[in-house]
Amino acid sequence: MVAQTEKVMIITGASSGIGKALACKALSAGYRVAMAARNAVAMEGFTRQWDFPADRYLVVQTDVSVRDDCRRMTEAAIGRFGRLDVLVNNAGVSMRAVFAETDPAVLERLMQVNFWGTVYCTHYALPYLLASKGSVVGVSSVAGYKGLPARTGYSASKFAMHGFLEALRIENLKKDLHVLIACPGFTASNIRRTALAKDGAQQGESPRDEDKMMTAEEVAHHILKAVKKRKHRLLLTRQGQLTVLLNKFFPALVDKLVYNHMAREADSPFK
Repeated sequence: MVAQTEKVMIITGASSGIGKALACKALSAGYRVAMAARNAVAMEGFTRQWDFPADRYLVVQTDVSVRDDCRRMTEAAIGRFGRLDVLVNNAGVSMRAVFAETDPAVLERLMQVNFWGTVYCTHYALPYLLASKGSVVGVSSVAGYKGLPARTGYSASKFAMHGFLEALRIENLKKDLHVLIACPGFTASNIRRTALAKDGAQQGESPRDEDKMMTAEEVAHHILKAVKKRKHRLLLTRQGQLTVLLNKFFPALVDKLVYNHMAREADSPFK
């Protein structure tokens, strides 16, 4: 059990990228943290290199696409720490393939992880978050505002996440539940290297220059700050902000701009 002044955070997809960076920054900020991901070995590996006391964090092997895993994850966190203040739905998978050539099973997989994983984790965490007047965070993407070509399943899952979280916020408007939709933009993380190709295989190397992207540590910093300020939305990078703004007034123009931008990727299917 933890003191009433200490807050507890669950982070899914915590074995790499934004999730890993967020776990480290949250511990530094005084949180107790339950880290959840399929790759428990990776989490146990990097936590052994940390200087944080072992009683401040918990590693839970979790596949968010499996409902019982999400229940066990929440129960493990409550059993260890006795309360819950923040749930960060960060686990996700991407894709890169045109829809006409894509096995529908790829889209089913993306929806299961990105959307249903958020639903399952939030369902089991919600009673504890309502008790603490805590926060639900969905780590989303500009793809949840504007459909991206060759990312049909990814965009669909993020649009669905947005609708779910917005409705959840409104349902609990008078219960002081904080709901944040965080859209980092292109981030130097593992998600593109594990993105699915048209047949469901991992695509491997990222087609983007990661040196020009926001780091996972920078994204984690902004998410923690937004949670503290109880913001409703976090839209990072000027490119992402401009895309969302222009799309409100000039959607046809943004269609062309997005197409041209994606066509410039290495090995783009639109060339």
